[in-house]
Amino acid sequence: MATRTAEIVTPDPAPAIRSGPTGGPNRSNWSQLVPTAVLLIGAVYCLLPVLWVLVASTKSGSTLFTSFTFAPSTSMLDNLTDLSTYADGIFWRWMLNTLLYAGVGGVLSALVSGLSGYTLAKYQFAGRSVVFNVLLAGVLVPGIILAVPQYLLLAKVGLTDTYWSVLLPSIVSPYGIYLARIYAASAVPDSVIEAARVDGASEFGIFRRVAMPMMVPGLITVFLFQFVAIWNNFLLPFIMLADDDRFPVTLGLYTLLNRGSTEPALYRLVIIGSLLSIIPLVALFLSLQRYWRVDLISGSVKA
Repeated sequence: MATRTAEIVTPDPAPAIRSGPTGGPNRSNWSQLVPTAVLLIGAVYCLLPVLWVLVASTKSGSTLFTSFTFAPSTSMLDNLTDLSTYADGIFWRWMLNTLLYAGVGGVLSALVSGLSGYTLAKYQFAGRSVVFNVLLAGVLVPGIILAVPQYLLLAKVGLTDTYWSVLLPSIVSPYGIYLARIYAASAVPDSVIEAARVDGASEFGIFRRVAMPMMVPGLITVFLFQFVAIWNNFLLPFIMLADDDRFPVTLGLYTLLNRGSTEPALYRLVIIGSLLSIIPLVALFLSLQRYWRVDLISGSVKA
């Protein structure tokens, strides 16, 4: 009888680390390490000021400029209390004003951008390319150039130093319309629009019931960009507003910073106020990031 011999299978040895011509690490490893190192340096560069604000907000007026920069202290609650009671709590009025400007302006800008971008993407009309080219030119125009003309226009109708003077220029965003146009062109299939027309839906009904739900991730992106831009806007409120009660938080903290040259104790209020002003932005990004999904409409149209 033929006897079977069991073969002992041994695991393959670990693959040897490839080396370059001179025996060093493979060049592909360096090509992976360099982008990672650049990203880490960029992250440190962006987060280091935030860390400084967080640490500095815990210091008292006497230790703010005398102790080690990144050595925390125990005066954060005292600083927060002093900020809340300063000028009858005007800081929280500034925060509410900023929330009004950024929230209402961001929502209206997203709606206007969505409707305009959908129209440019899905309708053929005379002058469409001209409108789109003008829109691209508007994206390239810095906001600082438009601030003074906007002030002169609103001054003609008596809207300066009002809430409308900050809200109205924030509604129309050329960059938001551009993004909405690009997103509508790719996310809303023409076949779905034609099917809705066959069913008897009106054009605005198609946009509201069919196109807008498909454009939600793009509209959320436009809203976030515009919300952050309005929240951090300084020049437009600086030109338009004169009453402290209508200031956004950026302009309000600027006034405190100017007064700090004669009242150094206000510096710690500016720092704790700056820390509080970024919390809503972080919370907004964390709560809305779930809307950035891939293949949102992958099941709406079947081949």
